Amino acid sequence: MKPLVISNSKINGLQVINSKMVTDNRGTVRELYRQSSYSETLPSSVTSWKQVNLTRTKRGAVRGLHGEAMSKLVTVAHGSAFGVYVDTRPGSETIGKVMTVNITPGIQVFVPQGVCNGFQSLDDDTEYLYFFDNEWNPRMSGVALTPLDADLKIDWPIQIDPGNLEQISEKDSRAPRLREILNFQKEV
Repeated sequence: MKPLVISNSKINGLQVINSKMVTDNRGTVRELYRQSSYSETLPSSVTSWKQVNLTRTKRGAVRGLHGEAMSKLVTVAHGSAFGVYVDTRPGSETIGKVMTVNITPGIQVFVPQGVCNGFQSLDDDTEYLYFFDNEWNPRMSGVALTPLDADLKIDWPIQIDPGNLEQISEKDSRAPRLREILNFQKEV
């Protein structure tokens, strides 16, 4: 049996989690979430998950970078993903920091509210699982960044073609750059 292991990252509040897992001759059981285990490390503001989404994404396709007004626990149920996280929280000591994590089944990332979350699928039909502490709605506050922002210095494992809508949505490719978000936050 592999125990639950939680590690902090270079972005305040972002945690990389190796979930508890038991493997035998029949296969593997992974514990995706146990309130008693996670309550000691997650912020007290995360009292329950209010929405759970599962995306199936083609190899090379990118989703994000989105930082809605919700905390997230993300992982993959099948396949693998290159997870990218960018701190856009005003006043954060780690604002502007970028972190990447290779996510396979059993690796989770806790993404605090205001930290942008995105990923690139590294396998065909990668299933990316999101637990949200708020229900998503199109008018909720938050920010979005373009994953194509060269200033972020993200070394995407699979080259992104900005004109290929099967690889990146028009909305994500046209989202603001980090510099624009930070300048806007200074003005407000």
